[in-house]
Amino acid sequence: MTTSEPLFLALDQGTTSSRAILFDTAGLPVATAQQEFRQITPAAGVVEHDATEIWSSQLATARQVIGAAGISPQAIQAIGITNQRETTILWDRVTGEPVAPAIVWQSRVSEPICQRLREAGHEDLIRERTGLRLDPYFSATKIVHLLETVDGLAARCRRGEVLFGTVDSWLVWKFTAGQVHATDPSNAGRTLLYDIREGRWSEKLCEIFGVPMEILPEVRSSAGNFGVATADMLGCELPICGIAGDQQSASYGQGCLQPGDAKNTYGTGAFLLFATGPEAVVSQHGLLTTPAADDGRGPSFFLEGAIFIAGAIVSWLRDGLGIIKQASEIEPLAASVPDSDGVVLVPALAGLGTPHWDPHARGLIIGLTRGTTAAHIARAALESIALQVAEVVECMRRDSGIALDRLRVDGGASSNDLLMQIQADVLGVPVERPRVLETTALGAALLAARGAGHEAAIDTTLARQTERVFEPTTDAASRERMLEVWREAVGRSRGWAVHTAAR
Repeated sequence: MTTSEPLFLALDQGTTSSRAILFDTAGLPVATAQQEFRQITPAAGVVEHDATEIWSSQLATARQVIGAAGISPQAIQAIGITNQRETTILWDRVTGEPVAPAIVWQSRVSEPICQRLREAGHEDLIRERTGLRLDPYFSATKIVHLLETVDGLAARCRRGEVLFGTVDSWLVWKFTAGQVHATDPSNAGRTLLYDIREGRWSEKLCEIFGVPMEILPEVRSSAGNFGVATADMLGCELPICGIAGDQQSASYGQGCLQPGDAKNTYGTGAFLLFATGPEAVVSQHGLLTTPAADDGRGPSFFLEGAIFIAGAIVSWLRDGLGIIKQASEIEPLAASVPDSDGVVLVPALAGLGTPHWDPHARGLIIGLTRGTTAAHIARAALESIALQVAEVVECMRRDSGIALDRLRVDGGASSNDLLMQIQADVLGVPVERPRVLETTALGAALLAARGAGHEAAIDTTLARQTERVFEPTTDAASRERMLEVWREAVGRSRGWAVHTAAR
């Protein structure tokens, strides 16, 4: 590759791995590097990461992708960062070292704090200001958990010795050698501390949670100035000009910017975003209201359905049950049977998100017989992903009054043809898969290009081309029967942790 063509480096920091992707001016990836890191589960419902591993893996992939492309780093015009949202990191302002494990978005460890705040009557105000549920999914109660369990941490935070950030802020701090402590609205809006209508950190919310405002990062435009990655990081100084949480970044990459546009990303979880434009619509059916990436054209919002376990159920079949050795084996195994033979799997391994919001739900496999095989369980696992998405789509229809006429998809699990066909069948609408599945990283690259003043250099016509359309093949009666059985199984999984704790 020649170094005359401008390139844009997207750093895609996910729940189970860090990736770096170089994009050219057609919005197509020219080189990719990926590195997994540890998932730490010290107790049931508790999920942690080592923030130093997040950093080292992301830096390593950035260096690897430059080497793999065979380019000089000077060919890179700007860096964009997209990240797992809500995951909470606290670090020492001077040393830059984490002061506690990172608490992952999946973790249920702060549910007692949520319950305490509900009982104190704060839930309605929190939802009104943030558009979110009072749930351990979000960052604020994770911060409170650390303040209450790490000796001396609360006092250090009040003295300004410790900083908080979601993963984007952590990476910016490290890449800029501690010069920039910043985030963007799409990440700030997932903390329970950000007033989405005012577009700023809320003193009232910080007071309710007991979080010192001194630890919070500055909120900047998603397509803006986040400092410069120092020369010792990647071989030369490179501007960081784009940041967005992974789901908003994927929406930006898909071009879902107009009211009524919708996309679903299949990653560790699954997240369906429905654009509502400049109005922050309050859901009546369990959806979240979340800010879009701010590219300088004014505030914009989504209704969002958050499914905690999607692709992660495949990882569990591999690592937990051992019925597959590689994630890629799930599709042929599930396709070896015509259906699940009555088996239903509810993947509530981290509770249930939209629309149930039940942190006490637990995973369930029901309908087992002597004839059940690993293939039936694999098929039920794929169906569980599609059925959860169908629940969210129905909530969006009720909130918006708009029936979805197609679903745009992306993310790693969207490469699974069987899953996409099942999804089309349970929704009863076409599912459109783009040529470039890495739309999360593409969104970060596009924001970086815009922030660096190079937006006109990128033409995404090819990247956004539809690679395949999956048409529904089942009738309405079959879909409704499948959904009815699913709802019954979900009902049996709900509140299970409470029942078992009482025994």
